[in-house]
Amino acid sequence: MHDFWHRYETDTRAPSGRQVRHDLTRRVLLPAVALWCVVVGIGLLITGPLGNLPSEAGVNTWFVAQRTPALDAVTTVLSAIGQTEFLIGACVLAIALVWWRTRQWWYAIVPGLAVAVQAAIFLTAALVVGRERPQVEQLDHAPPTSSFPSGHTGAATAFYLSLAFMAQRITNPVARWTVTVLCVLVPVSVGVARTYRGMHSLTDVLVGFLNGATCALLAWNYLRRGPDGR
Repeated sequence: MHDFWHRYETDTRAPSGRQVRHDLTRRVLLPAVALWCVVVGIGLLITGPLGNLPSEAGVNTWFVAQRTPALDAVTTVLSAIGQTEFLIGACVLAIALVWWRTRQWWYAIVPGLAVAVQAAIFLTAALVVGRERPQVEQLDHAPPTSSFPSGHTGAATAFYLSLAFMAQRITNPVARWTVTVLCVLVPVSVGVARTYRGMHSLTDVLVGFLNGATCALLAWNYLRRGPDGR
């Protein structure tokens, strides 16, 4: 594991355009197609043979019973963290700061790449699956996309897990672990908030996690090169 992170720390040479195209195709685009098939396959099973998993309705009903004005206010903020507009702004800021700090554009774009791939899979999968939102009172305005998978959860997972990976460069162990834990907890909180607010069923959120986490891994791995530059 130490050697894995050390490669990113020591190899600071800019990749060629050919390297970028090759690595994006082999390490991101092709695996993303496989991920899309998995996400869509799960969605079609849930809305088809599994009959929308009636037991999931109990989870949404339970969350409705827990609603209080205080929790409504907290989940409003947590849900907003996963909104498209917020994450686009956060991505631009993160890329700019990392690029300025490291002078490595190929490294700085990792969060943006993760979120972009996640969004492409989410939007097309939602269009194919077309799952309806839970039959409970919804505290947010429903976006035009379908319920499966959770786009808020997927985008937050892709972005914040990318930051968690990048945080491994922090030399201070306390700061490194603090940032890592926070970056992992944020998408979990977003997923819980979206379920609490009646916007998603449990499997919507779980597959959103799967989509976002996998895209973060693909983005992080796209320019994995050894010290020899290969």
